[in-house]
Amino acid sequence: MDLTGMLLIAMPGMGDPRFAHAVVLVCAHSAQGAMGLVVNKPAAPGVGWAVLAEQLGLAVEAGVTGAGVSVQFGGPVEPGRGFVLHSPDWPLDRPPLPQVVPGVVLTSTRDILEDIAAGRGPERALLALGYAGWGPGQLEAEIGANGWLTGAGDAELVLGVANLKKWDAALRRLGVDPLSLSAAAGRA
Repeated sequence: MDLTGMLLIAMPGMGDPRFAHAVVLVCAHSAQGAMGLVVNKPAAPGVGWAVLAEQLGLAVEAGVTGAGVSVQFGGPVEPGRGFVLHSPDWPLDRPPLPQVVPGVVLTSTRDILEDIAAGRGPERALLALGYAGWGPGQLEAEIGANGWLTGAGDAELVLGVANLKKWDAALRRLGVDPLSLSAAAGRA
């Protein structure tokens, strides 16, 4: 089972508070484990585009606010490392990058941040600090223990829906009413 490009939607009984009501885009999954980015939890208060641009020493062009760049808690692993999920309209001067799901590309190089600061970045972008990682078989075990529901990845949900609405929207796309979920797991 390859979950690359799928969404993980935390169940109400998720034991780890960092993932309570989380929506995670799985960016890579193999027999060696999985890597994903939480797409609906903002970074720590006060950590936004302007602060990060200053900390990274980016030359921000006059008038470029980065207002379209959401800065998120991507996960608890390597919180100082950044990843950008973005629309496929960047980079302009090179061949297109592979898409995690149609309409969403993952970039982890500084040049995308420099282009955003210069006003040449993608139309839509989400900057994730850190990532969620699972060892071999760990994610599958969490899904089996009723920790996550899975659904198809979707560019509009990842890049277009407000943080506070993503969990509910992801569940509703599966036909699940969030009020009907139970924290208890069972086997038939």
